[in-house]
Amino acid sequence: MVFSRRTVMILAAFIWYSGGIALLLKALSLAGSAYAINPDSVWVYGAPFLGIAIGLVKVKFIFNHACEKNIFRIGKLAEPKLWQCFRPGMLIFLAIIIPTGAWMSRAATGKFVYLCLVCGLDLSIATGLLVSSIMFWKLKAFSQRPA
Repeated sequence: MVFSRRTVMILAAFIWYSGGIALLLKALSLAGSAYAINPDSVWVYGAPFLGIAIGLVKVKFIFNHACEKNIFRIGKLAEPKLWQCFRPGMLIFLAIIIPTGAWMSRAATGKFVYLCLVCGLDLSIATGLLVSSIMFWKLKAFSQRPA
């Protein structure tokens, strides 16, 4: 079934934002769990800070470019299908990384250092996704033809 480029773009943005929000919420939960174990540790605050800082670096060098590239790719699709919101390789990557992230969170349960590490990792990716999502608006991705 063929959809409009705009519909495929909206789906891509929805997935992009959903991933960022889900990872942000998960990271906040992990930070809360780490705080409950050891509220006096500097890492309760340091891990989230480092995660956000690393995420901002990822925005500049990875996420903005990936988002922009995907927007232009969708804009060039001749007969867009819903599954083309991302390249097949990215869809496979998501299918692997989502359960891996869930497993990492479960494995970190009750372990302060691991809770902090997974929190920082999740926050770095969440920051990258959410900050780079400005590309959808900057490039007018939801108009009929992206700029």
